[in-house]
Amino acid sequence: MLKLENVDVSYGSIKALHGISLEVKTGEIVALIGANGAGKSTTLRTISGLLKPSNKDSKVTFKDKYIHGIQAGSKKFEGMLPHKIVEMGLSHVPEGRHVFPEMSVYENLLMGAHIRKGKLGQEDFDRVFHHFPRLKERIKQMAGTLSGGEQQMLAMGRALMARPDLLILDEPSMGLAPMLVEEIFHIIEDINVSGTTILLVEQNAHLALEISNRAYVLETGAIVLEGLAQELAQNEAIRKSYLGE
Repeated sequence: MLKLENVDVSYGSIKALHGISLEVKTGEIVALIGANGAGKSTTLRTISGLLKPSNKDSKVTFKDKYIHGIQAGSKKFEGMLPHKIVEMGLSHVPEGRHVFPEMSVYENLLMGAHIRKGKLGQEDFDRVFHHFPRLKERIKQMAGTLSGGEQQMLAMGRALMARPDLLILDEPSMGLAPMLVEEIFHIIEDINVSGTTILLVEQNAHLALEISNRAYVLETGAIVLEGLAQELAQNEAIRKSYLGE
């Protein structure tokens, strides 16, 4: 479904990603783990079109269509705009939630469906409320008055309103109480079972590997390990560096 090949990304003269290659197949949960500053958020922002690769031999494809890259037989570098990527079926829940604080829960959800162009129905809200019943209880409440956990639920619910085939999540457990972290991860699994493929960036490597099919380990902008999540969870270096064992 999603494939990155040899992707470099730079901030000015500083290279943040070095030849990143990864793949997410339909129906999977794939985790991307690594320390702060490893380049995880940069990778997600590149996938969603907020950043562009700095090398012309990079390729990013989604559902076999180019997001970034030079197609065979062409000399033109394709760089798709973020809203066009959303229209293709890819939704990005950024780190820090970024809900619209002075808008209601209902209005925030509507914003997530703006690309649908009149195709919005009650079933879209029902789908979100199935995963996040608390949002239904707070449908008229201003988003800025929600708790941190509720804002995370709203950010995820807003992304689901676009009916994505692929949902990319950046640190969904950040700043949440342990009980809420468990709840969010159960919901992520439920969303996946309901038919949405997921790419997950998460500092809680233990939980990320527990719910994922496969995983990649990112260090200083480069992929250093990849494989089945269960196998990586047993890797001694991973256990020491990311699982606190």
